[in-house]
Amino acid sequence: MQSSETLNVLFIGDIVGKSGRQIVKAILPGLVEQYKIEFVIANGENAAGGFGITENVAQELFSYGIDLITTGNHVWDKKESIPYIAKEAKILRPLNYPAGIPGFGSIVTKTKKNNIIAVINVLGRVFMNLLDCPFRTTEEEIKRIREQTKFIFIDFHAEATSEKIAFAYYFDGQVSAIIGTHTHVQTADERILPRGTAYITDVGMTGPEDSVIGFKKEEVIEKFLTQMPKKFDVPSTASIFSAVVIQVDKITATAKNIIRLTLRQ
Repeated sequence: MQSSETLNVLFIGDIVGKSGRQIVKAILPGLVEQYKIEFVIANGENAAGGFGITENVAQELFSYGIDLITTGNHVWDKKESIPYIAKEAKILRPLNYPAGIPGFGSIVTKTKKNNIIAVINVLGRVFMNLLDCPFRTTEEEIKRIREQTKFIFIDFHAEATSEKIAFAYYFDGQVSAIIGTHTHVQTADERILPRGTAYITDVGMTGPEDSVIGFKKEEVIEKFLTQMPKKFDVPSTASIFSAVVIQVDKITATAKNIIRLTLRQ
């Protein structure tokens, strides 16, 4: 399944709360060994109590073997963490925030085997906060990054499947993989696009399975029934681990395979 000719990257779907972090701790080491993973990316914008991320939670995730944390529309939910995100290059906020916003929208770094790779985090606009154009902003960033490496992985944090698919076809062949996040529901459309980019519309959620996208189902149902303001809590129930393994040709930087994972303890 693995080959010395591929660069293998694991992308973990949106980690929600303590139960999501615990299943990462339990499962990640075995996956890294099984699939010969060089680099681990995880979306962590819901890792701290279901909303946002803190320095302590980020350090916990890094200690489990995650190399890079991406985020999305909840990146600033823990306002006390803004100074930390502003200086920590291993936590990305969406690239297409306006100029002057703290933090990093992309990174060029090295894998465990010293291969140079880049990761870009970008936010969609359909049914989301209206930021700068994700297409044009990403296009400019790819041009800059390709001077340093051809191995580029994108977390496209977006709501609409049409926007995600259009984005993927627009950048097909320019990057190694485009992984959709945000909806917390894993899609079954993982594939290699015609020009060699690995793609999945949504990688899914790593967090409590008996829930509504990571939150107590009774609270979410009450919100839908009453339309009244409601605080959502993350249940302490058994978790699901959602991820993809992307195997990229080390010479061409095009994807050779994408493996969708849905695991339980």
